[in-house]
Amino acid sequence: MATKIRLARGGSKKRPHYSIVASDSRMPRDGRYLEKLGTYNPLLSKDSEDRIRMNVERVQYWLSQGAQPTDRVSRMLEAAGVLPKKERANLKKGTPGKKAQERVAARAEKAAAAEAPAEEAAAPAEEAATAEE
Repeated sequence: MATKIRLARGGSKKRPHYSIVASDSRMPRDGRYLEKLGTYNPLLSKDSEDRIRMNVERVQYWLSQGAQPTDRVSRMLEAAGVLPKKERANLKKGTPGKKAQERVAARAEKAAAAEAPAEEAAAPAEEAATAEE
């Protein structure tokens, strides 16, 4: 049986509350689970003690049994010190999209075009100043 440690959503619309559960990976997200391991309330402030509550011993038990945590749960476990930190590299995330790159290029062209006439107008003024001397 493929076991996962994941979040099961509860709470009403726009007021989420999650349970951290160990479940069979074939079960639905909010469906049947094997054991409830903790809770996560994203509405609380990040420094609140009640934001994430976990039974660490049971989490370690399920990890020893081969349960795979989801990405979000693994980040919580890394913050709690249960799992070592993974190296994550999403190099594409920081780059702007195609349209944004086009807008930047157009803005750069416009700025270059605006500076070119200003430089041409400044050059005759400099020549006139040197001729007067």
